[in-house]
Amino acid sequence: MLIPDAARIILEVAVYRLRRLEMANIAGAAAIAFALQLPPGELALRIGFAFGLNLLVYLNNDYLDLAADLRVPGRDDIKTRFLRDHRRAGICAQLGLLAVLLAVCVWMPGLLVPLVLGGGVCWAYSARLKAMPYADVAAMIAWGVAMPLCGAPPESALGWALAGWLGLFSGVFEGIQVIRDHDADAATGVRTTAVALGVTRTLLLVRVMLGVCAVYGALVVSPWLAALPALAILVPLDRVNVTRTWNRVRAVLGVAFLGAVGWVWWSGATMGVLVRVGRGMLLW
Repeated sequence: MLIPDAARIILEVAVYRLRRLEMANIAGAAAIAFALQLPPGELALRIGFAFGLNLLVYLNNDYLDLAADLRVPGRDDIKTRFLRDHRRAGICAQLGLLAVLLAVCVWMPGLLVPLVLGGGVCWAYSARLKAMPYADVAAMIAWGVAMPLCGAPPESALGWALAGWLGLFSGVFEGIQVIRDHDADAATGVRTTAVALGVTRTLLLVRVMLGVCAVYGALVVSPWLAALPALAILVPLDRVNVTRTWNRVRAVLGVAFLGAVGWVWWSGATMGVLVRVGRGMLLW
């Protein structure tokens, strides 16, 4: 029953995370691949790899968080208890996913970059950094850069430029997420940025990060599209339903990134006021 149990665990992780809209970096990777005009076969392979990598890192997060999740009433559900009661299957699922991803990397070695960087940062985040103020947000910025690189060859300057913007967006989302989880984290002794700073000052940090997103966008991507992260600063915090604020900011930043992808696909380069990064520009 080990393999069927492992398959069930993987399926439950996929369903749970997709419902919570927590695999948006897959769309980011697909968008970058689209902007680079990669061949359809390579684009499909990269999207599939991004999906598998997300399953691995989120399953690893759930496995490492088992004890904490079982103490939170809202997370002590059938899915969590099944993973608790089938730990060997959980390990088998993680090793199986890793084996598949490594096999793909043999075919396309450049994918080792998001696997090592994205997987490594997520493991460190789940194991330790998520309970360290400021490091939690910084780790998600790094993760937000690494995971979308599934959609680009590692030598692509344009891939890194677009992923860099997504990384800054990820820092914003993490800031809002720790605000959303503030009460539960404080009650269970998890010291996040929001617990250390308080909701008001963490919200200020989020707005500063949105300003950084706007500056980066103007310098590297497009001064016109940079107006959207700047406008997102004005989105009010819904203290009753922080997820609503999270989704509104995600929508604004998502439109900004889609605009960047559409422009690059059509023109072949970004239109930042400092640099213009072209589709054919290589880092080495």
